[in-house]
Amino acid sequence: MNRPPGGDSDTPRYDPLAALRQPNFLLYTASRFLSSAAMTMMQAVILWQVYQLTGSPLQLGMIGLVRFLPALGLSLVGGAYADTHDRRAILFAAQVFPFAGSLALFLTTRADIVGLPLIYAVVLVTALSSAFEAPARQALLPSLVDHATFSNAITVSSTAGSLAFVTGPALAGVIIGWGSVSGAYGAHLVLIAAGALLLPLLRPRPFEGERRSVSVAMILEGVQFVWQRQVLLGSMTLDMFAVIFGGAKALLPIYAADILHVGPQGFGLLSASMDLGALLMSVALVLIPPIERTGRALLLSVAAFGVTTIVFGLSRSFPLSLAAYMAVGMADQVSVVMRQTTIQLATPDELRGRVSSVNMVFIGASNQLGGVESGFVAAVTNATFAVVSGGAGCLAVLALIAARMPELRHYRIGRSRAAPVTIDVHPTAPPSGDTPAT
Repeated sequence: MNRPPGGDSDTPRYDPLAALRQPNFLLYTASRFLSSAAMTMMQAVILWQVYQLTGSPLQLGMIGLVRFLPALGLSLVGGAYADTHDRRAILFAAQVFPFAGSLALFLTTRADIVGLPLIYAVVLVTALSSAFEAPARQALLPSLVDHATFSNAITVSSTAGSLAFVTGPALAGVIIGWGSVSGAYGAHLVLIAAGALLLPLLRPRPFEGERRSVSVAMILEGVQFVWQRQVLLGSMTLDMFAVIFGGAKALLPIYAADILHVGPQGFGLLSASMDLGALLMSVALVLIPPIERTGRALLLSVAAFGVTTIVFGLSRSFPLSLAAYMAVGMADQVSVVMRQTTIQLATPDELRGRVSSVNMVFIGASNQLGGVESGFVAAVTNATFAVVSGGAGCLAVLALIAARMPELRHYRIGRSRAAPVTIDVHPTAPPSGDTPAT
């Protein structure tokens, strides 16, 4: 907590690094950084390689479709497994598949025999493993920190993720530009192996709640939990449709190569600039007390997201493009932290995997379908029209949801929110509207 000016000297100050002082969380954060940097590096390398092989914006969009479709259903199953099995073991096993896929691409790229079927197969397998990894990683976090520092842990963990998202694409661009595509795959292998080796060192608290067998009814409990809490559902829906319309990531190779003419190094910087903006905003959010008026902050951040996306789409100046895409990341990070804090604090431990998996479906839809939408529109028209119209679509979605969901506009979370509590998730329970868990 912050000590107010002139307040009681015994009142503890807000400590922005409280969670990092716990060894378990420090190991978790290091592992997340390495695995996230590896993931974003691999995504950037594949985008660049596919565009070099095909020169097709539609193929760039198809990569997002291949990532999203398997995760759409399996994420819910992955969440149920995270609530019934050892979450550390799930995380470790999930690293094996992207490692094997990257090794295959490394070898075939060096031999100059790589082709689109293999690349799409690796994207598919990696997406399947991520459907199990993501909910397990999110659900594991609360068992590694004490309740008093939990909100701080979410923000710090998000900051580490943002730093990794900057590092991965930037490193990919540097290695491709100064070395080779195969060298970037080799770096991915090192990062993902290092992150996996830290997982056995974690010592989480014992699982809270009853271990059950995976079933359809069990999966539906997580869906119903989100559906019954309209602020959660509204914030996820807003984020999903805003990013679907406003996502320009899949078109970055076109902007780097054909519009801004900055080559692979510029592509790496463009890829990293959004995440650099998210990192800067994450650091700011760590240093200040938690945002209370989260609904208003979400709406304002989505508005900024749409406007800066339009600026990026129209820009023909590389510095302006970097600044605009960085601002996109800063706006997006505000909604990310708000959403994750709300989800985790309002969810009992025995449901965290399933609720996290519902959130991952929304995130996957926004990230990957955004790439499909951008690639399709760019193929029919051009990249500039795809990005600018997407930003305008983002603003239209924002106006619609803000008008139809006044409870989201006024939603706020107090600084003294308690640790997660058990909430009725019986299928016949009536919707709870926007009432926050206490």
